[in-house]
Amino acid sequence: MQESLTIGQLAARSGVAPSALRYYERLGLIRAERTGGNQRRYARTELRRVAFVRISQQVGIPLEEIREALDSLPSARTPTPEDWAALSRAWRERLDQKISLLGKLRDDLDSCIGCGCLSLQRCKLNNPEDSLAREGPGARLVLPRPAP
Repeated sequence: MQESLTIGQLAARSGVAPSALRYYERLGLIRAERTGGNQRRYARTELRRVAFVRISQQVGIPLEEIREALDSLPSARTPTPEDWAALSRAWRERLDQKISLLGKLRDDLDSCIGCGCLSLQRCKLNNPEDSLAREGPGARLVLPRPAP
């Protein structure tokens, strides 16, 4: 079952549009061999890489960081479970931080949407007089604060 896949087959199997696959290839996220007629052929192992890219994008990881992570995998052979585990370990802290932030956002939104205070007297996101502006841009009460 080591036969290669055409771009249409890879698209159908992965659920990713051919245009996105060409873009991923251009960025170095996936690789294709070329036939004598210059048609792309993908190893079946590229399905795993495409799935990794899509899942990583869904949790907000930028494509450049995804490429860097994929570059840590061996290129001369199919990555083993140990190779993928090493990549996972490298991302574990970052993913834990994202999970924590998503949980905080979910919990704060629940109280914000349901509180009905309208006066903002009890709002966890209230920033009177924009007093947090000196700490930098963005949602200072929600985003992790940078180390001093």
